[in-house]
Amino acid sequence: MPHILETSIEFLKGVGPQRAELLRNELGIYNYQDLLEHYPYRYIDRSSYTSVLDLPNAENHVQVKGWIESIKEVGVGRAKKLLARFRDKTGAIDLIWFQGGNWIKAQLQVNVAYQLFGKPKLYGNSWNIPHPELTPLAEVQRHTGFQPLYPSTEKLSAKGLHSRGLEKLIHTLLQQIVGKIEDPFAHWMIQSHKFVGKEEAVFRIHQPNNLREIEGARFRLKFEEMFFLQLELLIKKGKNEKESKGHVFETTGEFFNAFYSLHMPFELTNAQKRVIKEIRKDLGSGKHMNRLVQGDVGSGKTLVALLCMLIANGNGFQAALMAPTEILAIQHYEGIKALLGGLSVGIHLLTGSTKKSDRNIIHKALENGTCQLLIGTHALLEDPVQFHNLGLVVIDEQHRFGVAQRARMRAKNAIAPHILIMTATPIPRTLAMTFYGDLDVSVIDELPPGRKPISTIHRYESHRLALLGFMKKEIDKGRQVYVVFPLIKESESMDFHNLMDGFEAISRYFPMPHYQVSIVHGKLKPEVKDYEMQRFVRGETHIMVATTVIEVGVNVPNASVMVIESAERFGLSQLHQLRGRVGRGAEKSYCILMTGDALSKESKKRMDTMVETQDGFEISEVDLQLRGPGDLMGTQQSGALQFKIVNLAKDGQIIQLARNTVQELIAKDYALEQAEHQRIKIVLHSLLANKPNWGKIA
Repeated sequence: MPHILETSIEFLKGVGPQRAELLRNELGIYNYQDLLEHYPYRYIDRSSYTSVLDLPNAENHVQVKGWIESIKEVGVGRAKKLLARFRDKTGAIDLIWFQGGNWIKAQLQVNVAYQLFGKPKLYGNSWNIPHPELTPLAEVQRHTGFQPLYPSTEKLSAKGLHSRGLEKLIHTLLQQIVGKIEDPFAHWMIQSHKFVGKEEAVFRIHQPNNLREIEGARFRLKFEEMFFLQLELLIKKGKNEKESKGHVFETTGEFFNAFYSLHMPFELTNAQKRVIKEIRKDLGSGKHMNRLVQGDVGSGKTLVALLCMLIANGNGFQAALMAPTEILAIQHYEGIKALLGGLSVGIHLLTGSTKKSDRNIIHKALENGTCQLLIGTHALLEDPVQFHNLGLVVIDEQHRFGVAQRARMRAKNAIAPHILIMTATPIPRTLAMTFYGDLDVSVIDELPPGRKPISTIHRYESHRLALLGFMKKEIDKGRQVYVVFPLIKESESMDFHNLMDGFEAISRYFPMPHYQVSIVHGKLKPEVKDYEMQRFVRGETHIMVATTVIEVGVNVPNASVMVIESAERFGLSQLHQLRGRVGRGAEKSYCILMTGDALSKESKKRMDTMVETQDGFEISEVDLQLRGPGDLMGTQQSGALQFKIVNLAKDGQIIQLARNTVQELIAKDYALEQAEHQRIKIVLHSLLANKPNWGKIA
């Protein structure tokens, strides 16, 4: 028998078919449960009353007891408005309505006691309250505590489903479900964390009497939302570890040993050694590896990946590295090929631009095993690409690939190859626990010795001439310069215009033939873009004017200056990635953030953070606070996780507590077979059947 909370929302008193359709389309509310999970975003204290005399001292909304002594309409046509004089024992104030005057006038009565609720405004020298909420004092039964405010939309508000309308619907629903919400948690969990009961939490979040009740309800509901997400992730992880067989790489092998002895470009950092040790343990365990390696720009992730691929090769297996762009794939190929030197490792590059004749050669080499290391783009996913014995797949900048694409790569072998995921975008701990909670995570938190810090400077438009002079000095020293402009889809035509204007201005200041200026952007044909990029890599051009196509992977050690135009329009993570394009050689490097004079508080915070620190993990935490998880992870990742009440930027401790509790539960009862864990099992199965809704109540 369906639970009452599964009832379609249209059957709730006050909804009906039309409003139900709006609730579905505007807020994703399909049933009673969805409405209960439409939580308030803040509350207004309705527990106390103010006098008219004290209204000028009020900071926000006020509540007053009094009566209406007069009502009148003033103005004509569109300027017509309704005025009422409201009085209590201490004085009087005008109430004003700019719309709906006829309907409101019909509802009001002179000399009747009302509860007034609204926000005082000062117009000229007098105070009034526009569009107040008036309730006959005889009808006031609720809001002895805090009034919840709910997210709504313009379309909903037009049909009476503004915050107050939604509040009334939820109040109606709460009256129907008293005693019908079961608590999924075991007694030991409730006792351990001093939780309020589930039903009590639901009622308190919507109808609290004080701040303590709000905090207790939020803690309970946030914990529960994250608990079931972590439970799913950790059970999935445990199942993979128990059931997924993995190739066993018994030794490091001849290729690894030869490279380590003869071709290592520099001594590994302790962080790199630690991560390789963690990966080696996975590869020799007989279990399928699913590991995320995150490290800051320049921390040496590619070298770690190469060493791991050589371990696969040395054990008789093939390895593949998949990059999100052709430029990055080519760079990986050329860099790794140079590092391997004379080692007899069969290495090939496969991208969308690879000629058909070369593709046929690569396909044959893959099938007969002579291609031991394949580097490429999405082209690796194509059906004709079949391996002889694929043992390890490295996915670079994985957030740019969808889940289905990664699954296709795993399916390239009878026994799924080990998966090593790399990202140069440091991920805050809370995001790592949620978006990658089913993966093992390694962190390279140390830069190779000798890398000089990049001087980051924030400058305004008034410093333009000084900037151009500085660029000239660096170029005259033999250095190269990036100048990056934003190109953002929402205003692409304007941004492209700015990019071209910038290119022309720089070309005038740095004229040919003494200076060479390249331009690269997404509207260029791939072959033209690659030609210009390669000219810069070879040192044939002095300045690269570009969009963020150069954000990831371009490696030009001779480039010492990164100028970011309209820097206030970039997120912190992107600014940090762009800064990482310089500082790769022996010379002192600079990142110059150019902005307009008028900066928002948030933009100023981003600029200050960039100037103050080069720690990518510290920057990622600030970025999470400013932008939230959706923007950081991109739609492919964040779209799957729409939290009802959890704030990933603020609830790190609750997320960690939920994960710890799940680990404790799994240690006690992995299969959730004990009687006290049956409700947890039922809710988990409901979640798995209705993904991605993590927060089911019943």
